Amino acid sequence: MKNTINIVKHSGDIVPFDVEKLIKSLKRSQANEELIKQIVQQVNASLYEGITTKQIYKMAFKMLKGKSPVSASRYKLKKALMELGPSGFPFEKLIGKLLLHEGYETKVGVIVEGNCVQHEIDVIAQKDNDHYMIECKYHSDQGRFCNVKIPLYIQSRFLDVEKQWKKQPGHNTKLHKGWVYTNTRFTTDAIQYGTCVGLGLASWDYPKGNGLKERIDKSGLHPLTALTTLTKAEKRKLLDKNIVLCKEIYENSYLLEEIGIDKIRQKKILDDSLQLCNEH
Repeated sequence: MKNTINIVKHSGDIVPFDVEKLIKSLKRSQANEELIKQIVQQVNASLYEGITTKQIYKMAFKMLKGKSPVSASRYKLKKALMELGPSGFPFEKLIGKLLLHEGYETKVGVIVEGNCVQHEIDVIAQKDNDHYMIECKYHSDQGRFCNVKIPLYIQSRFLDVEKQWKKQPGHNTKLHKGWVYTNTRFTTDAIQYGTCVGLGLASWDYPKGNGLKERIDKSGLHPLTALTTLTKAEKRKLLDKNIVLCKEIYENSYLLEEIGIDKIRQKKILDDSLQLCNEH
């Protein structure tokens, strides 16, 4: 029996290597069984005490990119969310698009009146009797978690907005709720506080089974930063044009020519975008 190999997580924590976690993430990328088997064999053969999760990710990603670029795009979703910066606006737009897909009417980047002061809200979402005020906390470093100060601050803003909302006709029967969305994770205290006061929380992997990774995979609303066929400079140019999703590239294909991409590469980019758009 092979000895346990300890690996170093991004947070610095040392944990035993869990091959099942690797297999699960590769299956999420929709790579075929044979390719998954090859990647697992290579990773197992390359393991050593103290290897980082970043090194393991790079190894798996390199193999996926060589054999199945679209699977590589799905596999790099977490990293793709980190690459939406430097401002938080593309992440806000992605959350707005995700909620729109899920049946909500949405507005991104709006000024609303509170009972005491005005507030700039990242996303307002409404469906039936649900009326949500959503704040998006984007981080370019996956080691930065949302601590309890964030939901404390957002809840106080929400309560001020809710007081004003309740003065409007027809709002006495609506469910008003504040939400915090982040592309990283929440600390235990943040989750405990949010749960206690009824503040909605959504992160990369929270709530369990319905975090951003599952919702994006299910909807096919992958960020354009996931594409392996675009350079960093090209991604930045598209983000500057307020294009955030692979789906939007497919729907606005003329933009690829606008930013100087030749016809041959355009076809490959559009093919990959279309595959990533497909809901599953």
